[in-house]
Amino acid sequence: AVEALIRWEHPEQGLIPPLSFIPLAEENGLIVRLSEWVLRTACGDAMRWLAAGHAVRVAVNLSPMQFRDPQLFETIRRILHETGLAPEWLELEVTESALMEDSEATLATLLALRDSGIRIALDDFGTGYSSLSYLKRLPLSKLKIDKSFIRGLPDDHDSLAIVRAIVALAKNLDFKVTAEGVETIEQARTLKSLDSETLQGFHISRPVLAGAIGPLLRRHWHIDAGG
Repeated sequence: AVEALIRWEHPEQGLIPPLSFIPLAEENGLIVRLSEWVLRTACGDAMRWLAAGHAVRVAVNLSPMQFRDPQLFETIRRILHETGLAPEWLELEVTESALMEDSEATLATLLALRDSGIRIALDDFGTGYSSLSYLKRLPLSKLKIDKSFIRGLPDDHDSLAIVRAIVALAKNLDFKVTAEGVETIEQARTLKSLDSETLQGFHISRPVLAGAIGPLLRRHWHIDAGG
């Protein structure tokens, strides 16, 4: 699997990180159009990887602002139709802040997305303030452990206890688990020993352009949990 990330290549200022322009896009309302462009581009890329023989799922972040759009589900379904990508190859990542309003409209949208075959992942898990009760109510398929808990592994005993608890919680609720921000082999070995199914971070790869994904997908990483 891969995650779609956006960067802005400014003609004078160079590469601008998303934290410098995504909040502005949310303030002025451009985030919906920008997010649609990202989704369409990511789905098109995923179709090309599938055509090349790479069975890879693509994850795309949804902004909390998008849930205020009553046409969100129809927009996503239209983009899938236009690009030809089957729903099972798309994963949508939502944050706890997007769920805090706990509106019936948000729940209905998530249920419709799930029922269409799209996977829903809860991003940056453990950093928000909403109630854990949403875990049993929302149609989630994955928890992504925030990198702030991964950073101190394996020596930070508090972080280790939190990660172990999150993995156990996810397993008991039948969710998949992805650990974010994995930068060292020691972190990777620890997470494998804790039974985290997938790892994400610089130890696997730094962000690359879509054209470099093909060769990356042919690589293999050996992580000895006992080492």
